[in-house]
Amino acid sequence: MRRNAAYWIERLRLEKHPEGGFYKEIYRSSLKIPAASLPSSFRGDRVASTSIYFLLEENQFSALHRIASDEVWHFYDGDCLAIFELTNEGNMRVHRLGNNPDEGESLQVIISAGNWFGAKPDNGSEYALVGCTVAPGFDFDDFEFAKRDTLITQYPVHERIIRSLTLE
Repeated sequence: MRRNAAYWIERLRLEKHPEGGFYKEIYRSSLKIPAASLPSSFRGDRVASTSIYFLLEENQFSALHRIASDEVWHFYDGDCLAIFELTNEGNMRVHRLGNNPDEGESLQVIISAGNWFGAKPDNGSEYALVGCTVAPGFDFDDFEFAKRDTLITQYPVHERIIRSLTLE
């Protein structure tokens, strides 16, 4: 029996995420990394790692944002999730997170620290339940939403995707 998004939202007690979709933090390391040991892009001490469940339903998206850490996305259930990664050089990578390697999908995707990224269920997808692991651990102090007009000015060739994955 195939489960639906409502099942996972209820069963995992997911809450609305500020960037879109639903989430729940499931792990926050007790190991602390002092700010003096981290690059200057971090604004304070950080835990070694964090992990969340994250779910997007069709017609939802994770708004373009960037963080100071690498982020590993893991596929759990549902359909393919398209993750759009915009590098500082202006290259757009489209990762397909899912469980069908014959269709070019990967069970894990790595987003490099400092790159802009956002996601949405691939065409025809009802929902995607995934996990995101961040190291050093996620902190909203390291989180930045993309500003639509600024990104379009910097990367006009990607205007269509930027417009579809930004809140303003």
